[in-house]
Amino acid sequence: MTDGTRVFATPAGVRLCPADMIVPGAARNFVLQMRSGRFHGFVVRLGAEEVAGYVDRCPHAGLPLAQTLDEYMTPDGTHIQCSWHGALFRPADGKCVGGPCVGQSLTAWPVAVQEGWIVTAGASPQRGE
Repeated sequence: MTDGTRVFATPAGVRLCPADMIVPGAARNFVLQMRSGRFHGFVVRLGAEEVAGYVDRCPHAGLPLAQTLDEYMTPDGTHIQCSWHGALFRPADGKCVGGPCVGQSLTAWPVAVQEGWIVTAGASPQRGE
């Protein structure tokens, strides 16, 4: 049992969900309970076999991006949007292109599509990197 500590990395090879559970232009939240604490991240579906994952933490204020579960994308699906301060991020690389943290980036969470599943692909960078 953990004390609720938030962690910022995951092991490789964890199956998150079938790839078709996230449609292109949409995102889904994932919380992984590990011995050292909980990891909070989200995965954006970029294309048929392409996904991008990010730690669910805005570089501006350190808050989770979505106030409503799984609502990370703008209505047209072209950008990730922080629901607190309106920062806009490119889905493919997490770079902020509008709002209070322009030029900063979301922390990448390595994920991949393997055999029809979205899986963790390795240790993610440390917090804020």
